[in-house]
Amino acid sequence: MSPISCVTVSMTAVDGLSDSTEVVEMEDVPSQFYVEKHSWDGLRDIIHCSRKYSGMIANKAPHDFQFVQKKDENGPHSHRLYYLGNRENSLLYSEIPKKIRKEALLVLSWKQMLDHFQATPHQGAYSREEELLRERKRLGAFGITSYDYHAQTGLFLFQASNSLFYCQDGGNNGFIQSAPIKPVEIKTQCSGTRMDPKICPGDPDFIAFINNNDLWIANIKTSEERRLTYCHKGLDNVKEDPKSAGIATFVIQEEFDRFTGYWWSPSATEDPDGGKTMYLLYEEVDETEVEIIHVPSPALEERKADAYRYPRTGSKNPQATLKLAEIKTDHQGRIINTQDKELVVPFTSLFPGTEYIARAGWTSDGKYGWAVLLDRSQRKLQLALLPPALFIPVTDDPAQRQDSLETLPSNTQPYIIYEETTDVWINVHDIFYPFIQTTEDEFTFIWVNESKTGFSHLYKITSLLLILLSVCSPGDFKCAIKEEVTLTSGEWEVLARHGSKIWVNEATKLVYFQGTRDTPLEHHLYVVSYDSPGDVVRLTKPGFSHSCCVSQVNHYSNVSTPPCVHVYKLTGSENNPLHMVPEFWASMMESPGCPGDYNPPEIFDFPGKSGFQLYGMVYKPHNLQPGRKHPTVLFVYGGPQVQLVNNSFKGMKYLRLNTLASLGYAVVVIDGRGSCQRGLEFEGALKNKMGQVEIEDQVEGLQYVAERFNFVDLSRVAIHGWSYGGFLSLMGLIQRPNVFKVAIAGAPVTVWMAYDTGYTERYMDVPENNQQGYEEGSVALHVDKLPSEPNRLLILHGFLDENVHFFHTNFLVSQIIRAGKPYQLQVYPNERHSIRCPESGEHYEIMLLGEVKSDIFYDICQSTS
Repeated sequence: MSPISCVTVSMTAVDGLSDSTEVVEMEDVPSQFYVEKHSWDGLRDIIHCSRKYSGMIANKAPHDFQFVQKKDENGPHSHRLYYLGNRENSLLYSEIPKKIRKEALLVLSWKQMLDHFQATPHQGAYSREEELLRERKRLGAFGITSYDYHAQTGLFLFQASNSLFYCQDGGNNGFIQSAPIKPVEIKTQCSGTRMDPKICPGDPDFIAFINNNDLWIANIKTSEERRLTYCHKGLDNVKEDPKSAGIATFVIQEEFDRFTGYWWSPSATEDPDGGKTMYLLYEEVDETEVEIIHVPSPALEERKADAYRYPRTGSKNPQATLKLAEIKTDHQGRIINTQDKELVVPFTSLFPGTEYIARAGWTSDGKYGWAVLLDRSQRKLQLALLPPALFIPVTDDPAQRQDSLETLPSNTQPYIIYEETTDVWINVHDIFYPFIQTTEDEFTFIWVNESKTGFSHLYKITSLLLILLSVCSPGDFKCAIKEEVTLTSGEWEVLARHGSKIWVNEATKLVYFQGTRDTPLEHHLYVVSYDSPGDVVRLTKPGFSHSCCVSQVNHYSNVSTPPCVHVYKLTGSENNPLHMVPEFWASMMESPGCPGDYNPPEIFDFPGKSGFQLYGMVYKPHNLQPGRKHPTVLFVYGGPQVQLVNNSFKGMKYLRLNTLASLGYAVVVIDGRGSCQRGLEFEGALKNKMGQVEIEDQVEGLQYVAERFNFVDLSRVAIHGWSYGGFLSLMGLIQRPNVFKVAIAGAPVTVWMAYDTGYTERYMDVPENNQQGYEEGSVALHVDKLPSEPNRLLILHGFLDENVHFFHTNFLVSQIIRAGKPYQLQVYPNERHSIRCPESGEHYEIMLLGEVKSDIFYDICQSTS
């Protein structure tokens, strides 16, 4: 296609809001590059090639590692490494040799642990519970997604094919040699799906699981099964059956990354008769006051709707409390008694102001349960210890309850061992390492605090457990802090969110952690002494972004290197453990290599007008020609909790950005204010004004890219994103229609009043406190500012979306129609918030490529000139 033949063109003033037209001579304007026009089938062939390669990378890397040391000192191998891997998410293992040959790269073989085992139901027939959990966890559609392991017995427990299975390898029972194991299916008398199975650490013959919203246990040796809680009535009616036990609610899963609602005590008490006493701490939830919404059922032929409890911002949240299940067995392991226990006084009286139980568990010795508690504004956090004696048997008999109260130990109380407050918001994390108590009145632990300096850092804290209040007339159970030692500091972050871990070696008094000390673009493994903090030592190689598991597997990549997975061994002087260095030991996976047409993005940074240094990356058009301007696609997310720009391989869904570049588009990605790993002030720029600051940073980035790379055509820019990125795609077209000629908005939040409490109120407060912010940030209320030219807006949405409900798009479209504005809509009838069906994913990518095709840009340029 030849360049435009015209006398005037529209020159967009990006640094302002001017839409004025400047008359220029044609020879002063660089010629525009036009992408070759493809048919639908042609685009489909292009997508097939791209998705074939992304599948190779996606299904290759192993994950969920478990190291087990071998006891055979005479054998050739020192450890066995278990993990999930391959496309089917199989349970696999590799042998780690004691010695390696330095002259050759040792690549460990991946061995099947399970014998001819089909982990995925035929035709993807997962239960609704499993499907929704996978959606919350953003998991793939195949195989075993997690497993529980008991080190002493080598017991593996996992959920697959709509059932529960176990097998044994390692531990005191030795290892398999070569033949795969046939897993044992755990039979049940329950109806419905059993979810979230866990091994009892104190007696691995027992497992617990969730069935029909209640907590159960089973003995895998005797097949004895017992229901522990009776919260759920088993009715097929959400309105009349609002209670559950041991289950994390929608908001807790989606917005706080907690996917379980019960926790085994790490040890069992040996009783005089040879039996045992075991405990389960669990969350009981009452959703009576939570609104019910209806989402179409996946079984569309039934014309039914699924009902969900969904707390919209400003409305009632579920009421939650913590309870204790006590299980007693005899010397033969038979259950002789189970008892349900509740807090001695109501949860709301013990912890007034608490809205969310964000995290919970047990200390390593089982002496205390613990919980991370948040208020509704998410600006106050409390870390509480809960002694088991704080729970008494549930009873309707006042006399029995009084007897329990009278026999309560006099010093029984909860302890608030740490408290954080902030004016921004608290990002809940997963870093809590409690040390074994050495004195009764002190409790020491390692914790991450972001509120103190605005950056997430490690602290070793000692709290005094000296408060002796009457638990029956509760007051403030906040403990005094004896000592708070800073282990890390500076304008960088210890990685603490989304399941990030630390590893503590108490023998050497070292703590290993992942962070961004060298650059916010790379994740590295570091180590610091918690006994005498000082030097922070980086253990991983710069130039790559690493994801580590200690004992040490290192999964790393950069923008031009697909993921590699290597095993390392720390070597050096035992007298100076802080400065031991990682020595390469063996490879689990070498980089599969890039496809022939893959060109890695180039990372750039620029000073934003906000005062922050901003980072971005650009995919250059593959058929770049000097002096030619290429149509440009801005790929955006822009919201909190996410970082798009870093020095890691942009595989999987981001390979479509390379596909766009291969067709001749320039693709730009920018992490503006609001994205994570840059500190609380940077992320907190969105406080109470989501949608009001993000587009300015994106436009600044586009202007910088256009100045630095002369192939970017600012007169032909499309903006595309999904979820928060879909929201910002709409905002871009509303706020800067002169900059963004096309918007492709996937599953967008269009009115914040209709989104959930946990997310929306964290960033926007409740509606009555921030009416202006809600109005300015809701795109459906500003459709009058959308352009009137056709083919400039495409909205995509999964019809079954139970996160950003299809209501958002429905309401937006109704407002667009009322305003008389043009739009296009693509609905995916069988998809939820994430597009999972391969056919749907392919169709979506073809729609994306088709929507940004050059003739649309040509038409828009003509119509606005």
